[in-house]
Amino acid sequence: MTEEERYEFDRNGYVVIEDMLPPEETASLKAAVDRLEEHAAARVDRPPRKKSPWGAEYHADEDLGYHVQGERAEGKTLIVEDFWNADPAFDVLVGHERTLEYVRAVVMPRPTVNNSEIRIRYTGNASPHHGGSRGENHKYRYNFASERIDCMMVRMIYFVHDNDAEGGAFTVVPGTHKSNLPSPYGNDPDSEPGTVSLEVKAGWGIFFTEALRHGGRTNRSDRVRKTIHVGYGPYWMQSQNMATMDEPPYITEATRARWSEDQRQLFRSWPEHWG
Repeated sequence: MTEEERYEFDRNGYVVIEDMLPPEETASLKAAVDRLEEHAAARVDRPPRKKSPWGAEYHADEDLGYHVQGERAEGKTLIVEDFWNADPAFDVLVGHERTLEYVRAVVMPRPTVNNSEIRIRYTGNASPHHGGSRGENHKYRYNFASERIDCMMVRMIYFVHDNDAEGGAFTVVPGTHKSNLPSPYGNDPDSEPGTVSLEVKAGWGIFFTEALRHGGRTNRSDRVRKTIHVGYGPYWMQSQNMATMDEPPYITEATRARWSEDQRQLFRSWPEHWG
């Protein structure tokens, strides 16, 4: 993270990173997302089921090790969590050094991965605004201490295709990560005052604090919007995926076996887990 990026992150709550991934990695990840969409959409309503503490029911896939909820239909979204287990193509993002440079700059002391989801948003779907109030959820805390930024939870979004405003761009309300009051404007990402739509190219990334008010514009295009999300926080924080909230990260034995020790450490929250 450059000095300019650190300033903008502190001022606005996010930074847009051009050419985060090279074209060959972007293409490989896009193909993996497409494959997983087909597999997950065909099984989303099947058993076995897992109920999130927040209410949503997920299909817990025993073959590929992911959790999925939602629907492949107009106005709907399909959310696939724990995608690491489904395809080794995603391993390029485990210990991705350029990403970790941003994460280490704002998360103390040792950051680990606590969120992993693929969001597939179909025509007519919007992602309501959330976040933006310090009192809303302590897990999203944003502080500045000891001459540096200190975030509880941050997220990197990787874009596998171009995304503009009509295609359901990621939206932010800059500066709201420092707000002390809840938004009085509702949660419509298309109309909330101060909203900025972040248009990006394939291979770009958006890095932001979860304390920031954010969401996604209505997808008014005929293209399905697909993004990869990876969240980070302090090492003691458990999974923040909806299906496995506050449980140890769900990583299968087969996935761990193909990872290096450094990669495994990124999912190790407490010493008693994994021996």
